[in-house]
Amino acid sequence: MGRVNQSKGRETTPERQATRRLMSERGIDPSYGMGQNFMTDPAVASWIVDQLDIQPQDTVIEIGPGMGALTEHLVTRGARLLILIEKDDKLVDFIRSKFGHLPQLEIIHGDAIRFDTRPYYAEQPLKILGALPYSCGTEIIRNFMSHPSPACRAVFTLQKEVCLKLSAKPNDHLYGLLTVRSQAWWDIAYLRELPPGIFVPRPAVDSGVIAMTPRPRPGLPVFEERLFDRLLTHGFSQRRKMLRNLLPKHPGHPWETLAARIGCNPLARAQELSLREWILLTNEYDPSPHPHHAQSGDEVFDVVDENDQVIRQERRCMVHAENLLHRAIHLFVFNDAGDLFLQLRSHLKDKMPERWDSSAAGHVDAGEDYLTAAVREVAEELGIKTTPDRLTLEFTLPGGPGTGYEFVHLYSLTWSNPLQWPPGEIETGQWFPPAIIDQWTRQRPGDFADGFLECWQRYRP
Repeated sequence: MGRVNQSKGRETTPERQATRRLMSERGIDPSYGMGQNFMTDPAVASWIVDQLDIQPQDTVIEIGPGMGALTEHLVTRGARLLILIEKDDKLVDFIRSKFGHLPQLEIIHGDAIRFDTRPYYAEQPLKILGALPYSCGTEIIRNFMSHPSPACRAVFTLQKEVCLKLSAKPNDHLYGLLTVRSQAWWDIAYLRELPPGIFVPRPAVDSGVIAMTPRPRPGLPVFEERLFDRLLTHGFSQRRKMLRNLLPKHPGHPWETLAARIGCNPLARAQELSLREWILLTNEYDPSPHPHHAQSGDEVFDVVDENDQVIRQERRCMVHAENLLHRAIHLFVFNDAGDLFLQLRSHLKDKMPERWDSSAAGHVDAGEDYLTAAVREVAEELGIKTTPDRLTLEFTLPGGPGTGYEFVHLYSLTWSNPLQWPPGEIETGQWFPPAIIDQWTRQRPGDFADGFLECWQRYRP
């Protein structure tokens, strides 16, 4: 880190005077309601941008560029594409007049809380930067960093207390619901404190800088997201009370047994449990088993010839090892808006882990027909209980290298009720407009399972 002015800030520093003069000339009056405080120290701004570790292939989104203190340094770092999101009308005009001529830069006049991040899966690697307003910083982080997110790194300037909450450890008085929810998906590092004197107007509290990077999935057990969140909400609802008095009654075990199984004190309060212990507790409440592997090599499939006629049966491991022709189904599940649900395959999968795939997909078991397999798979993978007549057969694909030597029947279904998936097979999922998927598959085909790409390319024309 270079030398940075750490003083509490004099109201008459040249940088503050210049910022105030520019604000006066442009008629910019900081909004208290929007939590606007403009950074004035160029050394601090340069250091913050350095923490993003920008590479030539990166897309960078800056949230709330304000008077351009961070943007001044951002535009010199050589990112492939820069997106600036600013809500304030006058600040948008100012940013356009100052940076609008740059070819790699796009300025969006909009609200970061409601900004749609889905188009930026196609623009990865994506990095996020922002000196966020005190009034809505956590809402902005929730929008951009909720799981799943296309971001691979984010650096945020926020109220110091919020930074400490996000990066807190168990038994810290700031460790709470926001902490565990965020750290379930992100490694969060508190980088430094920023004094009030480097901002105009000068805020009443200190600020801080945090960095967020995706938490490696193999480092933790898989878990069911909604149940995890529900237990956290119960556990942190009254911080002074012990968990045994706050959590729902377990159907099979008393609390003392659960505490022993996850290795925590039976008298513990919510803030005493680590992230791993919260995940283990979630899995104790989850009636569905979470395997260490997403599939068994001993499953038996029908092996077929080039005409899709059954010739014998083989175990899954043998079918995949020898590239034997076999059968599979894919399902495209759309909502009423026409968005397609895509699943992110678990890191436990033996084929193409951590790639995006069809809404549901799976092998046809030995002796099973395609349609029966489709009804079974959509129930097992997404919790959709339906009947064969509600599925539409879109087309069939011959077996070959592009489909993983699978003869594929693609079915479609419209469904707008909540979905639930087994975390051992599916890490997460999200609804995407078809146009976004078109661009994403063109620009980053390696993000997807091969079978989905074959189905999508055939389906879209």
